[in-house]
Amino acid sequence: MTKLLHDTREEIAEAAALLRAGELVAFPTETVYGLGADARRADSVRAVFAAKGRPADNPLIVHIADMEMLPEIASEIPEIALRLSKAFWPGPLTMVLPKQPVIPEVTSGGLDTVGIRMPSHPVARALIAASGCPIAAPSANRSGRPSPTTAKHVMDDMDGRIAAVLDGGQCEVGVESTVICFDDAETIHILRPGLISAEDLAPYAERVYVDKAIFEQIAPDVKVASPGMKYKHYAPKAKILPVDAPDFDAFSAYVLAHAQEDTWCLLFDADPEIPGVKAMRYGDDGAAQAHDLFLRFRELDEAGAGTVYVRMPRKTGVDLSVYNRLMRAAGFEVITV
Repeated sequence: MTKLLHDTREEIAEAAALLRAGELVAFPTETVYGLGADARRADSVRAVFAAKGRPADNPLIVHIADMEMLPEIASEIPEIALRLSKAFWPGPLTMVLPKQPVIPEVTSGGLDTVGIRMPSHPVARALIAASGCPIAAPSANRSGRPSPTTAKHVMDDMDGRIAAVLDGGQCEVGVESTVICFDDAETIHILRPGLISAEDLAPYAERVYVDKAIFEQIAPDVKVASPGMKYKHYAPKAKILPVDAPDFDAFSAYVLAHAQEDTWCLLFDADPEIPGVKAMRYGDDGAAQAHDLFLRFRELDEAGAGTVYVRMPRKTGVDLSVYNRLMRAAGFEVITV
């Protein structure tokens, strides 16, 4: 049975001891809950993949507590990475860098690079520091399910599969970190969008661009440098159908024409009700929608939703992270009105 720990000094120390012993511990970050293991231990990292049912070619992100840990993980740290670390760390930005030999291939998905970030959540930082381990941690859910933003979500998916869950309250951001790599000394390549947007990154490089995998499904034989690029992710049991409509009236008309008994909608906060159709709301802007999206997905499952028509977010700024998660959850199936 999985032990539920709390964010006291004593119980953080207990969680740290479990990590040092090779066990798996879920812990809060500012983005989502992570399923942590010592990133240097191949056996522990393989246990992460087994607990999640995660494909082994999907690389993990390594979490560090301070800049002193960075050269232990990364063999090369370009000047642009140092500039970005000063601007955005600790925080929800992951940088893909060449890895040190101490990081096994199972952690990096067979690549010679690894994603690294320094979370801002105080419990995450305290856990990393107390354990003395760089912590490899994907989201702490069964593979393909919505990422967990509370300890309860983790227990729903992982109870009995891992040693402990460290409860640090609800996550502030709600979607995973922005993941970037560097094509050259002045080019930022966004592999996965998050709270830190292309617009936020633009002042720090001559060029910032977004990978095509954010907008379309890539081939199954393609190797990817970031999690969240290749497989269907983030999906509830309900069928998610984003609707690309010019306005609310067009969206509403489509839903009314196709609604069944188990149909639900995911609407913006400012949208009116659609008569006779059950609905939840997930914010009016990117930050609010990012915070609420995975929470609503889990609530829709609890409500027994069958099909969920979703109002399409924008494709710029933080909104792009929400759009990307919806596309992944829907398997890139979109209804255009």
